[in-house]
Amino acid sequence: MYEAEFDGRGSRIRWTEAAGRGGAGSAVAGAATVYVHGLGAMSAVYHAHVAAHPALSGRRSLFVDLPGHGISDRPADFGYTLEDHADALAAALDAAGVGGARVVGHSMGGSVSVVLAHRRPDLVSGLVLTEANLDPDLSPTAGSSSIAAYTEEQFVRGGGFAEILRRFGPTWAATMRLANPLALHRSATGLVRGTDPTVRRMLMESAVDRSFIQETLSGELPGAADLVASGVRVIESPGAGHNVMFDRPDVLAAAVAGSTA
Repeated sequence: MYEAEFDGRGSRIRWTEAAGRGGAGSAVAGAATVYVHGLGAMSAVYHAHVAAHPALSGRRSLFVDLPGHGISDRPADFGYTLEDHADALAAALDAAGVGGARVVGHSMGGSVSVVLAHRRPDLVSGLVLTEANLDPDLSPTAGSSSIAAYTEEQFVRGGGFAEILRRFGPTWAATMRLANPLALHRSATGLVRGTDPTVRRMLMESAVDRSFIQETLSGELPGAADLVASGVRVIESPGAGHNVMFDRPDVLAAAVAGSTA
C-alpha cells in the first residue's frame, strides 16, 4: 500500500500497485496504468481483474481509492468536488512518480480523470472512460442524483445512507458501505453540480488519446457524434450494463491495451 498527503492537513490518499516490467514504484515514463473507481466503489475491487488480463501483462498498474472511499482518508473539512478529487489523484500520481499515464476511469472516476487531464496534462497521456459522467444535472434515476436528493444532514445522520444501501442492492452496497457517508454525499452533489467548463467540454478539447466505452444496456451515448468529431474513440460494449468491468472485462481490457498512450 502507498499513500500521499492531499489536503495540506495530513489526510492521505492511498493506492495499491501491481508491478510492471520496471518493478513496483517504477517511474518509467508512460508505463503506468491508473485505475479510478466510481462513486461508492473501490479501484482494486472493480479493476484488479482487468489489469490481470493477458492483454495488459507487464504493465505497472495503480489502483487508487479517492478521498472518502476505500482505504483513503475521509476528512470532514474536505469539499469532495470533482476538482478536489482530481487534485488528490494528482498528489497520488506525483508521489508515485507517474507521468504520462493511461488513466482508466469508471463513472464518477471517469469524470475525475477528465478533470485531472485538464488540470495536470503532464500526468495523463491517455484516457479510457467507462460511462463517465460528462454533464451536470444528471438523470433523477442516477445513483448520484438519488444521493444528492437528500440534504447532507438527512443523508449522514437522518437515515438516508442506510436507505440508499438498501435501495441500490448488495453489489454496490458491498463497497459503498465502506465509504464515508459525508464524503459520499458531497461527491454525489459535486457530480450533479458539475464543473466549469463541463467535463464534456474538457474531454472534447483534450489533446490526449481518448476512448469512451458506452454499454449497450445503458442506451445511446448523448452527443456521441460530437465526441467522435472531437477525436474521442467511442466503443460500444454489447450486452453490458453500467459496470462493464464486470459484464465485459474483455472489452475494457482491449480498450486499455489499444490505447496509444
